[in-house]
Amino acid sequence: MTDLKTPCSETSLEQAALLTIDGLLGAYRSGKIHVAEFLRTKLNAVRADNSNAWISVISDQQLEAYLSHLATQDRESLPLYGVPFAIKDNIDLEGLDTTAGCEAYRYQPSESAYVVQQLISAGAVPLGKTSLDQFATGLVGTRSPWGAVSNSFNSDYISGGSSSGSAVSVASNQVYFALGTDTAGSGRVPAAFNNLYGLKPTKGLLSCSGVVPACRTLDCVTFFAKSAQDLTTLYQVGASYDGTDCFAREAVEKGREECTQFSGLRVGIPADDQLEFFGNQEYRTLYAQAVSRIESLGGKVIPFDLAPFIQAANLLYQGPWVAERYAGIDAFFDGNKEQCLEVIQTIVGGAKNLSAADTFKAIYQLQAFKVQCDQLMDSVDVVLTPTAGTIYTKDDVNSDPIALNSNLGYYTNFMNLLDYSAIAMPSGFTGSGLPFGVTLFAQAFQDEALISLASEWQTVMGLPLGATQVELESAECMDLLVCGAHMNGLPLNHQLIELGANFKRRTTTADRYSLYCLAGGPPLRPGLVRNQVQGERIDVEVWRIPKKHLGALLEQIPHPLGLGSVELASGKWVKGFICEGIGIEEATDITETGGWRHFLTQS
Repeated sequence: MTDLKTPCSETSLEQAALLTIDGLLGAYRSGKIHVAEFLRTKLNAVRADNSNAWISVISDQQLEAYLSHLATQDRESLPLYGVPFAIKDNIDLEGLDTTAGCEAYRYQPSESAYVVQQLISAGAVPLGKTSLDQFATGLVGTRSPWGAVSNSFNSDYISGGSSSGSAVSVASNQVYFALGTDTAGSGRVPAAFNNLYGLKPTKGLLSCSGVVPACRTLDCVTFFAKSAQDLTTLYQVGASYDGTDCFAREAVEKGREECTQFSGLRVGIPADDQLEFFGNQEYRTLYAQAVSRIESLGGKVIPFDLAPFIQAANLLYQGPWVAERYAGIDAFFDGNKEQCLEVIQTIVGGAKNLSAADTFKAIYQLQAFKVQCDQLMDSVDVVLTPTAGTIYTKDDVNSDPIALNSNLGYYTNFMNLLDYSAIAMPSGFTGSGLPFGVTLFAQAFQDEALISLASEWQTVMGLPLGATQVELESAECMDLLVCGAHMNGLPLNHQLIELGANFKRRTTTADRYSLYCLAGGPPLRPGLVRNQVQGERIDVEVWRIPKKHLGALLEQIPHPLGLGSVELASGKWVKGFICEGIGIEEATDITETGGWRHFLTQS
């Protein structure tokens, strides 16, 4: 079988197709992939995983049972036929123990959780149970006796929690989707840190029967996927009303069918003094670019007061909802406190100091915030925030586990308290290659509209799928190489941002180019010229730009510069800034610096 974690000999279009649910089903139908062979290979890959993403996996015999059942089914009637998935280990799967991230809590469920059974009945095949912050308490992915789950892009960094293993298993293409849970952000923060789409649906739309509770009145089952379009299929299968779940709700129409594309959409943007990035300037820049992209898509950016939302969020861990975490596991916790991680003992154990009066006072506060926040939400269709204001290394979190975890919940903790729907979306990368994500949230029952908006977003962004380095092809956008003043943070970068372009990656040209500092300015401009004989590799950036805006960019490019084809070190050719030969007659050769940024530093 082909390893799709890195590019291979297939075309990028073929690779991308095999990374989505629709693509996999198409490959099954065409005979390109055989379901039994494919799933056996996937299961073996899961067993070889070294990211700490998995707690338990199914046996060969269990897989064969799933395959035997599929063989008796009409594949065309099963929307998830043969699609491998993962389950966060606070959600029951018949045949595997549930641990909730605590060995002493381990039990064997008599049946699968309602939502798991819905997915299996639709043809999906669970490969195992994934790691989590113990008892789903945390946003970091390090609070597990099985070890911290490594970020799928850089193992020094956290993967996000509590649904850490679920996110990493999808991002690294071990499975096609995964189930997580979300009480305070656990279905969104891991999505942001692993370049995934994470749907946090309206409370109650996905059944919580068979889920170990964190805060039962707030908990949501969530989906992680590499493709926003995949979430449509998953939502249609999973959002089935469960009459045995007393917190279940049936989907209702909210009358906002028109809010399925960004053009004309009223998008709330928090004031600058309400945004918090905890010193991460790259995340601040990437968020500003996301806002500009919304405008380029025709969205109407509206100033939005996030203050009461943040104030409501403080109730989650500074108020009596901590007692609900204790209530979910009190019988176990009272007799086995020492079996829990120290940080869990601190958080859950603190509930004993809260009174019933404290609870009612907090409920009154929350209701007041709910009224105020709903009034603000009536002025917009959706709100766009960062999913997390920063990302930390594992060592950072281990040195200050509670405070840094709290920072990660700044934009997420209020969502379930206030009963909103939300979707986390990839939105670019830092210079070191770490993902950044944004979240769209709206009133309850706007889940399908949010998925539609995320699909449009993914088409425009053209980012890799998870950590696979493979992109969805889009007829609407194209790659553009920049080598000078249009690079990230430099004087003309705003031209790209205003035209809806987004940063993809830093890279180098093939070793066949010379770089010059052209006469004139300011700003100083480089000239990239192909040099077959004495050329070198030049540091460049690749951006993704809507084709419809290319003409507007060309109008801003002065002679002797223009756009042409440039060869990258990988051998791939992309369109990019080049210089006519006449332009270098009075220019300074700066090839030896290796790139425009290096030249500016040395000047």
